[in-house]
Formats: sequence, C-alpha cells, structure tokens
Amino acid sequence: MNTYGWIIYNGNLPGEKFLDFAEMLQDSASKHHSKTSIIKNNELLASLSSKDAALLSVYELPDYVVFTDKDIYLAKQLELLGIPVFNSSRVIEISDDKIATYQLLAMASLPIPQTIVAPKVFYHRSEKQLPNLDAIVHQLGLPMIVKESFGSFGEQVYLVHSIEELEQKVMELYGRPFMFQEFISSSEGKDLRLQVVGEKVVAAMKRTASNDFRANVTAGGKMEAYVPDAKAEQVAIAAAKAIGADFCGVDLLFGSNGSYIVCEINSNAHIRNLLDCTGVNAADAIMEYIISKVNNEGTR
Repeated sequence: MNTYGWIIYNGNLPGEKFLDFAEMLQDSASKHHSKTSIIKNNELLASLSSKDAALLSVYELPDYVVFTDKDIYLAKQLELLGIPVFNSSRVIEISDDKIATYQLLAMASLPIPQTIVAPKVFYHRSEKQLPNLDAIVHQLGLPMIVKESFGSFGEQVYLVHSIEELEQKVMELYGRPFMFQEFISSSEGKDLRLQVVGEKVVAAMKRTASNDFRANVTAGGKMEAYVPDAKAEQVAIAAAKAIGADFCGVDLLFGSNGSYIVCEINSNAHIRNLLDCTGVNAADAIMEYIISKVNNEGTR
C-alpha cells in the first residue's frame, strides 16, 4: 500500500544537520514507495478552539509523521488529529527530559548510574537554599557528574572534583532541573552508541575522547564501527522499550566486569555519523519499520 508521510524538522535551528537527517529519511521512504514532504515545524500552526483541534497548513494531511524535532506540542496536536507520529509526543517528552528517562529506566530495573535528583526550584532568587551537598557526596563520592535534565551533545554535563566545585556548580544551575550522578570511571572518555529500531540494534559505534570525560563526537570524540555483544544489545533494546520508543539512539557506558550502564536515550538521534562510521544507513531500517507498522495498522 502506498502511503504519504511528513518528515518534520526544526526550522529555527542554524546549519544543515537537521535537514540532512530529514533528507536521509525521505530517501529511504522512497525506497519503500512512500511519498513524503519535508516540513519545518514553524510551517505548521496548531489551532485550538472550543469546537476542535486543527492545523493551519498548506499541506495535505499525511498518513503518518516522522518527527525529528522536540516540538512536543505540535507532535501532540498531530496525534489529536488521529495521525500516527513516530516517535510519539510522549516518547519525545520523556527522552528530552533526562530525569524522566532515568525514572522509567529505574522502574524497569535497568542499569543506570546511581542518581540523586536536585530538588525543584521554581524561581531564581538571591537567597539560595541548597540541598545537603555533604550527604550527596557521601552517597555518590567524588568526582561526580552534575547533569542538567535538558541538553544536547554533552554540553550540559559537568564533572566536579571537590565539594567547592560542586557548590559552585549548584549555584550556577539554581532554578534549572538537574541531577547528581555517580561518575563511572571505567567509561571515562568512551561509550557506545547503539541505534535501536523496533526490537533490533541495526548499527553501533564506539566513541572515544582523549582529552574529555565525555565521548560525544560533537565535543571532539572519535568514532569507530563496533559490533556489540548480546548483553549490550539486550540492555539497549530494553532501554528503548522502557520509554516506548519506536527508534532511538541508546548511549551505553562501560561498567565493571563487562557490564553496561545506560547513559542516555535520544529519540531523534542523528544518524549521519553512524552511516559514515559503520556504512549502515539506519534511515532504511527506520522507514521500513514505520511504513510496515502504518500499513499493518491501517492509515488514516
């Protein structure tokens, strides 16, 4: 059955990285005889009234949407119109919020760094009430990770070595959601990225950094193709399932004794680096999965 889909990306961000991801998906969709339109999120306006939820758009409504952005309200609006969205607005919301992600991973009994969530502060004020930092250090040790709940490319992740550094960082982040985490020293400067589609790992790479505790390629890390063992695949697939993702990039840390620890889940992980590194175009697996699911469950 021929289908028509939208591929939505963020129209407000600079550079071609986000458009490139959308074009990779579009090329793969065409291989499966599905016509698609690439649309910026700011070309679609959600309209709400006491009568209905609608969409102001010049485009024909699609059979499905591949959502590569974090515009959760727009994704939800499309779902209210009865359009299947991949990943769903709920998955995007959870993945974008690292605290919410860790809560679901913990409830699924999956391996994560020991984490303490900073108390919520609703507004910034000159008089700051800090949590008991001594108790946090006693629980997690030093050095430790301080991680903001919202952020990308490793830019909102900090390694602190002393109680003084910790206090300074907490003061800097006051008013933002963040957490304290155990530092996994066995994975310093290295991790794994596994691309999960459905219940399969379709490609993986190892990332390493020589001068940073983070292994993100954007932060200067190097990448190499990697063949994960069954244990790594099992953890990555279970992590994707825990947040309900149809597809995602799962970052694993190297634990002790050959174990793996879930670091993060990205519901719209870019796949260009993965293709360059491994030769595997994850867009093919993503679009095959989506189009098959839409055809099996029926289009609008």
